[in-house]
Amino acid sequence: MRILVGCEMTYEFTQATPMIAMLNVHASRFSDLERPDYIVTTPSVPLEGYRDIFGNWCTRMTAPAGRFTLRTETVVRDSGTWDPTSPNAEQVSVERLPTDTLLYLLGSRYCETDRLSDTAWTLFANTPPGWARVQAICDFVHDHITFGYAHSRPTRTAAEAFDEKIGVCRDFAHLALTFCRCLNIPARYCTGYVSDIGLPLPHAPGDFAAWIEVFLDGAWHMFDPRNNDPRIGRILMAYGRDAADVPLTLTFGPNALVEFRVTTEEAADAM
Repeated sequence: MRILVGCEMTYEFTQATPMIAMLNVHASRFSDLERPDYIVTTPSVPLEGYRDIFGNWCTRMTAPAGRFTLRTETVVRDSGTWDPTSPNAEQVSVERLPTDTLLYLLGSRYCETDRLSDTAWTLFANTPPGWARVQAICDFVHDHITFGYAHSRPTRTAAEAFDEKIGVCRDFAHLALTFCRCLNIPARYCTGYVSDIGLPLPHAPGDFAAWIEVFLDGAWHMFDPRNNDPRIGRILMAYGRDAADVPLTLTFGPNALVEFRVTTEEAADAM
């Protein structure tokens, strides 16, 4: 299957402003790209690429005053299968975890493990450890939070999402991965493209999505507490401890986002 993915973001800047963009497909999917997903800007400005501490590809630039647009687009070759599941995956005890997973047991900017630890054990202590426990967490979060773009707030933490019971996909992800960490399951925050391919019409307008990956049985496994059902064409862009590590764009000055478009759709077979 060929999947067309891309985005276009237009800002208004009052002055020249440095910024960082994390809009490229993750290196783990590079071999699936039919062409590089270069970031193109209007007007054109010098770009500098680098990898952050998690291995995500980032692009530095300075946006000029006025209207400034970033866009990227590519075609990804995908298996066309639904998200994989591993119901028998077992939890790894803390003393046996690889050292590089321990970071994902700790609290972070949006994930207050100290505030939610007692709640997590009260809710999930009697669930079987491993895949079943993570799925129980995702089931709970999916039912506990009401989704709506009107509920979006960039400062909402996992504990606040638990109390307010509203949010967007990042809030679902933050609460689920916080519960996992409280229960000694390494969990990391992921951003990327999630398609509606294979789902009944009409499809919602395109958007970026957040989900989580948890470390079970020696590997990272994907869970999506927001949708809580399998999808076709899930394409990772970046991962980190929480949304603070993987912003789509990070601007170092005042600005307004005036246009935003995301494309994730099945492409016709190449001739």
